[in-house]
Amino acid sequence: MLKEASFAVPAKPAHLASMATSHSFKPGTVHLVGAGPGDPDLLTVRAARLIERARLIVHDGLVDPAILALARPDAELISVAKQRSRHSMKQEAINALLVREALAGRDVLRLKGGDPFIFGRGGEEQEACRTAGVLCEVVPGISAAIGGGASAGLPLTHRDHASIVSFVAGQCKGLSAQNWTGLAGAGRTLVIYMGLATATDIAEKLMNDGLSPATPVAVIENATRPEQRVLRSLLADLGDLVSRERVKSPGLIVVGDVVSQADAIDCLPLHHFASFGALTT
Repeated sequence: MLKEASFAVPAKPAHLASMATSHSFKPGTVHLVGAGPGDPDLLTVRAARLIERARLIVHDGLVDPAILALARPDAELISVAKQRSRHSMKQEAINALLVREALAGRDVLRLKGGDPFIFGRGGEEQEACRTAGVLCEVVPGISAAIGGGASAGLPLTHRDHASIVSFVAGQCKGLSAQNWTGLAGAGRTLVIYMGLATATDIAEKLMNDGLSPATPVAVIENATRPEQRVLRSLLADLGDLVSRERVKSPGLIVVGDVVSQADAIDCLPLHHFASFGALTT
């Protein structure tokens, strides 16, 4: 059941009145806007204002329907949803669409899950706009890692557990060739985006790099949404965990000792206890 989103957007103070004018829609502008991790209440005020005013919204599939419901009734909504190996529109075509509509004088809101510049291909779209001479504004959003960690009670950094945090993409070209050495381990947290489909390969890669099979891991499914699940196990069980619990996208994988802090369901099968011991609590 989706939560009904409501926003009481405060009026801008008098000393920011000039900013309101400069930040309003200008024909021919592309706005790359982060929609946050899912919960509509986590939108920035700027994002909410732009969504409510936009006449053309080009959105990702992970943008929550409750967020799209904030759009004006006459807004044109174009979905460019991407799933593993199945894209409704290739990235080059999305770039061309944004540029074409902007050059035609339309204001374009490009709405992305999380933050546009964290595995959102926002950099590619900004580059396409710049090359075509199109004005481009970037509005940051709460990334999936930040929102998911907070909603799971899982601090990505902690003085007793981790002073370094890294973000990587688990679904990308050449996973085996990527160098993740040193990104996970003592005093470090590794957050893996888009890693559900390759969870087994990810676990093997990390263990081959020297990470202990008993390293705590968490999988956060549907972060910040009412149907959120937080599942905890050990690295050696990661692939089986995703399969056994039928975890669906969107999902994040968190690797490191901070996982012990999460409000999570412990899912380690009994037969693993003899080899790896009980989960840290």
